Amino acid sequence: MAEPSKKQRLSHHNNSSQTPSKSFYKARDVDEAHPFVEGSILRITMKNFLTYDYSVVCPGPNLNMIVGANGTGKSSIVCAICLGLAGKTAVLGRGDKVGLYVKRGCHKGSIEIELYKTGGNIVINREIHVENNQSLWMLNGKHCNQKTVEEEVKALQIQVSNLCQFLPQEKVGEFAKMSKIELLEATEKSVGPPEMYEYHCELKNFRNKERELETAAIKEASLKCKQKQDQLDRKHKEVDDIKQALRLKQMEEEDHQKRISNTRRAIDDLKAELAKVADQPDVAPQINAVNLELRQIQEEKAKIEGEKADLRREKDNLIAESRTLEKKLNDMNNMMNVKEEKLRGRHRDTYTALQWLRQNKSLFQGEVHEPIMLVINVKDNRYAKYVENHIAFQDLRAFVFQRKDDMEKFMTEVRDKMNLKVNSISAPEESCSKRPPSRNIESLRRFGFFSYLREMFDAPDDVMSYLCHQYKVHDVPVGNETTKAMIKTVIEEPYLKVLYTTEERYTVRRSIYSNKISTSNSAVHPSQYLSFTVDAEEKRMLEQNLKRCGVMLKETDDRLKALQKEAAMRDRRDNELLAEKKRLSELKGKKRQLEQKISTKQDSLKQMENSVIDLNKIEEETKKKIAAVNHQKVTIVSAFMAQMKLRAKLSMEKVHLALETLGLMAEKSKLENDCRGSATELKAIDQKCSRLEQRKIQLTEQCKGMLKKAKAICKMQNDSSLPEDLRNAFSKLPNTLDEVDAMLNEERSRAECFTGLSENVVDEYNRRELEIKNLEKEFEEKTAALNAYKQNISEAKERWLNPLKNLVEQINNKFSEFFRSMQCAGEVDLHSENEEEYDKYGIRIRVKFHSSTQLHELTAHHQSGGERSVSTMLYLMALQELNRCPFRVVDEINQGMDPVNERRVFDIVVRTACKETTSQYFFITPKLLQNLQYAEEMTVLCVHNGPEMLPPTEWNKNAFIRRRLQRKAQA
Repeated sequence: MAEPSKKQRLSHHNNSSQTPSKSFYKARDVDEAHPFVEGSILRITMKNFLTYDYSVVCPGPNLNMIVGANGTGKSSIVCAICLGLAGKTAVLGRGDKVGLYVKRGCHKGSIEIELYKTGGNIVINREIHVENNQSLWMLNGKHCNQKTVEEEVKALQIQVSNLCQFLPQEKVGEFAKMSKIELLEATEKSVGPPEMYEYHCELKNFRNKERELETAAIKEASLKCKQKQDQLDRKHKEVDDIKQALRLKQMEEEDHQKRISNTRRAIDDLKAELAKVADQPDVAPQINAVNLELRQIQEEKAKIEGEKADLRREKDNLIAESRTLEKKLNDMNNMMNVKEEKLRGRHRDTYTALQWLRQNKSLFQGEVHEPIMLVINVKDNRYAKYVENHIAFQDLRAFVFQRKDDMEKFMTEVRDKMNLKVNSISAPEESCSKRPPSRNIESLRRFGFFSYLREMFDAPDDVMSYLCHQYKVHDVPVGNETTKAMIKTVIEEPYLKVLYTTEERYTVRRSIYSNKISTSNSAVHPSQYLSFTVDAEEKRMLEQNLKRCGVMLKETDDRLKALQKEAAMRDRRDNELLAEKKRLSELKGKKRQLEQKISTKQDSLKQMENSVIDLNKIEEETKKKIAAVNHQKVTIVSAFMAQMKLRAKLSMEKVHLALETLGLMAEKSKLENDCRGSATELKAIDQKCSRLEQRKIQLTEQCKGMLKKAKAICKMQNDSSLPEDLRNAFSKLPNTLDEVDAMLNEERSRAECFTGLSENVVDEYNRRELEIKNLEKEFEEKTAALNAYKQNISEAKERWLNPLKNLVEQINNKFSEFFRSMQCAGEVDLHSENEEEYDKYGIRIRVKFHSSTQLHELTAHHQSGGERSVSTMLYLMALQELNRCPFRVVDEINQGMDPVNERRVFDIVVRTACKETTSQYFFITPKLLQNLQYAEEMTVLCVHNGPEMLPPTEWNKNAFIRRRLQRKAQA
């Protein structure tokens, strides 16, 4: 991890039982060099709260990195911020009772938070009691209730229940689960102006009341208006796409012109270089001189190779002589085949492999020694038992190889092909045969030691080197009866690990933890294989001759190395001359190459000039396309206005129909009442008419009788005319029966239509007239109310929607910029299915993390956990730059991120949260990647925990940083 700068502060938190002073309320001084915004947290003091006995946290004004291992108490600080600012326990997603946040075993705990405020800081103290799960509140040292604290916190625009401002660890996953509507409301509350959310709520209320005034035709007209608006928006987008295509063509042409300009400059540079080459002298003499020196070097190299061949032949002769001497020496060391017979009786496979080796020794490049038990020569038979007891039998029967490749070849032949069970050993690359003992034997004589094992026998150098390396024979002393008598004293010597007395072997071990000594001893068994001697003088002569051959071989090898070095020098010079010859040859042909390059560049320039984009033509085509789209837009707008007018007309008709319906209902009721009364009267008239008809018949008969009687009285004949007075009386009546019937029917109809002008009819008329006036008044009021609501909605929409669009656009710009910096894509937009449905508006987040995919909406299921964390973090950082809330808290959001995204997100957090114009930010994490980039404005809060922690008063951050820098420098 990169080191914090000197300006970064490190705070120390512990679980010590340090007791604070009685006065828990104390204001913190503010560093004027790092100004805080209103509502920023200056100090958090916790006592008996979750993991803390007592701790004070002093965050900085910008980015606060709270770092510490899991379980140390980082999230306890988050809980303290929430509960100390009157937040609900549900916000944290932990325990539902506030008493659960008191440290286990304590009866009460407390939180004190100091907030910055111009004119005087605010100090909030909350004391939590476990027994009754209650809290006592204090504001600036005075007792108060929770509502007072909530109002003070709200006035500072602090919203710990808003996930856009306060995101605890347990709620990180819920951010992606928020609906678009919930995210919009949270964003409005977090970074929008205070009145934005109020306007939104007002709009929703207006819309609900407006819905009460809208029948099915208005909705249909509104839907068509929305469809036309969508079509219009698509046409706007189509125009934007056309303009964007033009801009791309313009950029393409600009790049095309740049490439033409670059090609022209390249041609000019090549021509200038060609002019310089033409002025250079002929290089043919230099090439001839190089060729002459090359021939001389080839002759010298041939001479060296001949000398090397002579030396190799001499080396082969010396190797053959050495092998002969070694064979004789080995034969002598075989103890007249006695040891071989014992070997054959004990391990026949090793004996068979030995016979094969003697017949095929020429197959090997280095020295190959027969089994150790055959090549060891004990100087005194009395000491053979010590050597034989010290070396394991599996190694006594092992072949020793000077070269590992020889050993692998040997094992392939005897083990893999011949299926023999044999052991082989590779001697150490660096000889250990002359390794000195830990102590001079003279210093051990007082304990009865008289020799080390190595001095008791002879062996080839490779064998002795292995035994010194593996069995430490140069450091194992052999003692006598004095040693046996002093054994308790002897084993106390720190440098003795294995030792021998006359008849026993002792092994001494010391514990690396307690330095206690443990010993084991075993009896020394008589020798079975090594109790034989050879002619030492003859062996010495053989060894001297063998040594002479070795010296001569070394001299030969040294000469070969010197010749090889000379040959390497000649090779280097040969390569240098070849490179010079190549350079001169290239210089000779450079003019032709430059001419070819110039020709190629000119052809390329000609092709580019021929493929120039005709921007004028494209601009004309673009104008035509835009004009065509605008014509379509005019058609759409006309239809849109027609639908708007239709909707307005239908709204008015709706009110008229409502009023008309009320009038018709009243009219219907009146007519029903009239019909019931008229039906009764009609029934009475029908009965009267029936009686009149009967009366008519009676009267007719009576009239006829009276006429007859009258004529008789008047002494008239039946066909004589009436007197004048009668004629005058009857002249007013119909002349025929049908006319009389018609007259009767007319009178009957008059009777049927006659209802009478009763008092009830007059009252009903007056009532209906008044009802009509009331309905007309109600119509006017509803029309005015509808117009008022439409006006209110229009004004409220303008006050709310335009600032909201600007706000979302600002968020989208930062969000998209952050994603582009991570080679990904993301966008934020204001989403609504119906522009008039204000309760359905929401913020939609769409992201793309892979180039092969499309933008997908951020949900709780589509993206991975790490991708959701990245999207959440970057959205919060986009809100951070809008800077309306005093602080933000994000707890362990980087846990699901891969290292690449985590590093990118960290860089964005540092850049964004460390600006002068931004507010306070708390970023909690249990780990940080190495070599991250930090800023001067950061505050690093290191959270530690444990029983051996220093008290806060003894913590020296300068010393801590100094030691860390010293360790880094040493590393």
